[in-house]
Amino acid sequence: MRLHLLLSALTWLALPSFAQTTQTVRGRVLDQESGYPVYMANVVVAGTQPVLGTSTDEEGRFHLAAVPLGRAVLQVAAMGYQPLTTAPLLLVAGKELVVDLELAPSVEQLQEVTIRAEDQGRNTLNNEMTVLSARTFDAELSQRFAGSRGDPARMATNFAGVSGANDGRNDIIIRGNSPAGLLWRLEGVDIPSPNHFGSFGSTGGPVSMLNNNVLAKSDFMTSAFPAAYGNALSGAFDLFMRSGNDEHHEFLGQLGFNGFELGAEGPISRKARASYLVNYRYSTLQAFQAIGLDFGTGSAVPKYQDLSFKLDLPTAKAGRFALWGLGGMSAVDLLGRETDMSEANENELYANAERDFYSSGRSGSIGLSHTYYFNPGTSYRLVVALTHQMERNRADSLTWGDAASGFPLLDTDSLFQQRGEQNTVQAHFVLRHRLGARDNVHVGVMANRSVAAFEERFFTQSPLGNGWIQLKDGEGTSTLYQAYVSWKHSFTDRLSATVGLHGQLFDLNGSTGLEPRFGLRYRVSEHGVLSLGYGLHGQTQPLPVYWNTDRDGSDGGNVGMDLTRSHHAVVGYEHHLGAFVRLHGELYYQYLFGVPVEPFPSTFSMLNTGADFGTPDAVHLLNKGLGRNYGAEITAERTYDKGFYALLTASLFRSEYTGSDGVWRPTIFDGGYVFNALVGKEWKLGKGNSHLVVDLKATYAGGRRYTPIDLEASIAAGEQVLIEERTNAERHPAYFRTDLKLMYRRSGRKATHEAGIDLQNLTGRRNIYTQYFDARTGTIATEYQLGLFPIPVYRVLF
Repeated sequence: MRLHLLLSALTWLALPSFAQTTQTVRGRVLDQESGYPVYMANVVVAGTQPVLGTSTDEEGRFHLAAVPLGRAVLQVAAMGYQPLTTAPLLLVAGKELVVDLELAPSVEQLQEVTIRAEDQGRNTLNNEMTVLSARTFDAELSQRFAGSRGDPARMATNFAGVSGANDGRNDIIIRGNSPAGLLWRLEGVDIPSPNHFGSFGSTGGPVSMLNNNVLAKSDFMTSAFPAAYGNALSGAFDLFMRSGNDEHHEFLGQLGFNGFELGAEGPISRKARASYLVNYRYSTLQAFQAIGLDFGTGSAVPKYQDLSFKLDLPTAKAGRFALWGLGGMSAVDLLGRETDMSEANENELYANAERDFYSSGRSGSIGLSHTYYFNPGTSYRLVVALTHQMERNRADSLTWGDAASGFPLLDTDSLFQQRGEQNTVQAHFVLRHRLGARDNVHVGVMANRSVAAFEERFFTQSPLGNGWIQLKDGEGTSTLYQAYVSWKHSFTDRLSATVGLHGQLFDLNGSTGLEPRFGLRYRVSEHGVLSLGYGLHGQTQPLPVYWNTDRDGSDGGNVGMDLTRSHHAVVGYEHHLGAFVRLHGELYYQYLFGVPVEPFPSTFSMLNTGADFGTPDAVHLLNKGLGRNYGAEITAERTYDKGFYALLTASLFRSEYTGSDGVWRPTIFDGGYVFNALVGKEWKLGKGNSHLVVDLKATYAGGRRYTPIDLEASIAAGEQVLIEERTNAERHPAYFRTDLKLMYRRSGRKATHEAGIDLQNLTGRRNIYTQYFDARTGTIATEYQLGLFPIPVYRVLF
């Protein structure tokens, strides 16, 4: 079988080219602030002789035929707008390049349009109210970096101020904040964690449900975000799905870590320009396990599948409708009974020899949006959606014999049971209006109505008797209302300010918040931009925590918890060194207050949760805790040009908190520093349309914080005992990891093939994940993060 596959691959590589040499580039030019089509905009492919160019029609559409395959840079100019030069866009056989290009209005009346070198590939965000601490990304960027696995969250860990919680999950730590402070938004509505094997109270998971093949240009923000974003403390992903090709049917097949994937898109009605886009994935980890890959689950094979779709339905007079959806389900049985007790299983991040664990879940969102323009300066967008999240978990404890008898399994007992389900109906209405050339206003309202039920309990054995202890038990409804207004004023093309106000009401307990936002952007020179930002932000607690119970099953007193809030202030400066190199630095300070802590002196704080499965079972929590995060970030970036890019980031930060004991301590996310270095190079092979792409990444970061174990007390108690007064006082050795991705791309007559491998943790570095007390041996055991992890990838576009 292996020989057959090898011969097939060699035969394909040896085939004569008959290659397609050009491709169509088309799309729309839109006003960045209103989204309205820009008429008579000039669109030119830079560097072509003779010049390839065209102008947009009344719908803002442009069409460029016979553009050479490879990388194309588009230059766009229109009277009344600031010019735009795109980053190099990838053109391949088998798939047209369809792009929406957004122009920022100019408040200065120019007699001619001049394109500056500094406009090359500028970071144009979807939300023009955003001033700093933000990046835009698209499908290509999300799969460019080595180690990202096509996952937007893992991709974001390459940016300054962002780090991963561990190798096994894609939770992200932004400036020392808990991953629970992140907001996921899709097509304008807030969605539950879009990850397989996620859980209530977390925003990450081991495998992303998001499919980068269906993503359009999206925004990622790390602080002081505009008033449109609420109920979040650390950052926000504002994601959009692209529309399908409205002229031609196109297909995709892909095989990789995220599964076996099939995709299709094309026109529903060419006359109406209606289109469809659909993509389905099914897990392939069983195949990876068969070739010896260890992904931290022992002998268990996680199974998952997901579906993404979008129907784009424009009309002649009633505006534009879109029906979209994202959903998936997953399950895994981590059987400790299958552990080889005679060997150390140091790389099993999830498997545990002391229990059998059964987990299943599903999550999904489906929505309908309507966009309508009253005139070029006034429009509204309404999105209604239904989101669903469910999880079921059960654990059985295992009793083993001793080493002398060969570690026989003696007994199995029920240990833990957990279930949760949440269904949310929500709506988001936003009205956008331009008040002349200098002012732009957004007004929006949102409502999220949830019906939820949670139950969690564990079995305990004690001299007083055995029985189930209830940790969570409740069901009910709650509504989160949000409203906002944002106003942007452009004094000149060099100076603009944004002010906003966000309000929210959580009717479960009547907690409210009124949150001002502010941003200022000033181009101090032709090459430098200074930015300032401030925001007051508030967030509700994870919904299951409100239904925590006392050990006797009575109400745990958490329903009255108020919002956790934070002041976040940032100053940034960006300097361009020519067309392709930029330096960017930011200083920030964040002060958190109203953090839930226990009513008696302790080190517990909700700021230390959110990077694992499940939510804490603490009861009678009070909003009296504090936190603070502060630091500096530097980014040096060479954007993609002539087949080469580089990204260097450095982040220095501190993250501290107080529990109810009033003592300032490091949070568990206080890594201290993160350094990333990424480079990539693309070579054209021969005279055809074949390319070799190499991407390399290296990360060096502060080790995970941990609380030391009291070994003597643990041995005496027969279970782990921590030294609480030294909570998060220790740190594991520094984290180091290198990733290398090799990719071969070949454009044929009507299709493009890509094949490669992503080698994660190339050096096999043994980064510590955690340490725990092993009751069987009476010692402190160590679990390590993933070792060398190769991920093969194959994709075909046709």
